[in-house]
Amino acid sequence: MKALLIRTACVLLGVVAIAGPSLASDGYLRYPDIHGDTVVFTAEADLWTASASGGAARRLTIHAGTETFPKFSPDGKWIAFTGQYDGHADVYVVAAGGGEPRRLTWHPAGDQVVGWTPDGKSVIFRSGRNEAHGNFELFTVPAGGGDARE
Repeated sequence: MKALLIRTACVLLGVVAIAGPSLASDGYLRYPDIHGDTVVFTAEADLWTASASGGAARRLTIHAGTETFPKFSPDGKWIAFTGQYDGHADVYVVAAGGGEPRRLTWHPAGDQVVGWTPDGKSVIFRSGRNEAHGNFELFTVPAGGGDARE
């Protein structure tokens, strides 16, 4: 796990050096996740991907809202993320190659993506939706849509 974090940090430093000119302005690269040779991360409040071996970064989302906490599905075909488009943080998925994000949760409490179930059928997220004092609990929501379960 530590080696993966070090590798991811090195890749992000390489992305900054190589893809810096493709970024509109200096920004913080945050919340990286890696699948195979591809890294997904947040910069300028959007999702970007880049090769773990270097090269130009490619923007996946171009929404006025903020996208954070991206996580690859176990098969690498999807990216779940937390999107804040209308004042609330909700769970979304987008194809790893880009496309239109699909919203999975609609609760007024903030939902933050944590990962995927091992079978890739559901997204795991944390939320304080059932707790009056802001304590977080884990939930799953089917990647194809449906009700969240504690």
